Amino acid sequence: MKLLIIEDDIALANTLARRLTKHDFKSYVVNDVNEILQQCQILRPDFVLLDMNLNGVSGLKFIADIRAFLPASRIVLLTGFASIATAVEAVKLGADDYLSKPADTRLIVQTLLGQNGMNEQTLNTDTMSAERVEWEHIQQVLKVNDGNVSQTARQLNMHRRTLQRKLQKRPVLK
Repeated sequence: MKLLIIEDDIALANTLARRLTKHDFKSYVVNDVNEILQQCQILRPDFVLLDMNLNGVSGLKFIADIRAFLPASRIVLLTGFASIATAVEAVKLGADDYLSKPADTRLIVQTLLGQNGMNEQTLNTDTMSAERVEWEHIQQVLKVNDGNVSQTARQLNMHRRTLQRKLQKRPVLK
C-alpha cells in the first residue's frame, strides 16, 4: 500500500511516515508544493494524506489535480483548523475524507482505509457549542468572501481586528 504524505512540516511528515510504515504503508513524503503533482504521477500512490495548509498555500487547490492523476486513490485532507465549510469543499473537490489535527495514528489508518465514518467527530452539528457554531459561521462567510477578512468582518458586523483574533484561535472541538 503506497502512501504519499504531503505535509510542509518536515518533522511531522517524517513522524507520520515512520508510524504509518508500521501499519504496512510504504510511505513517501513531499514537502514542496512544486513537487506534489510530479510525485503523484511518478509514485502513483494508493493513498494520499494531504495537509490543508502547505506554507500558506491551501491544500484544497491540489485535490482536483491529484484526483485527475489518481482516480482510484483514497485522498484524506488533514487540517489543524477544521470547519464544516472546508470539509464540504474538500469533498466537492474530490477528497474521500477529512481529519482534524491532532489525529492519532489509529484514526489516520482507519480513515485512510475507509473504516472511519466521514467527519463523524468533526461535523456532528447536534452537539456543537456556541463557540464552535460561531467558528463554523465565520469560516463559511470567509469562504464566500474568498478569504477577504475585511469584507467578512463587514458582513459579520465585527471589527477586523476582532475577526483576526478569532481566526488565530484554534477552533473548539464541539
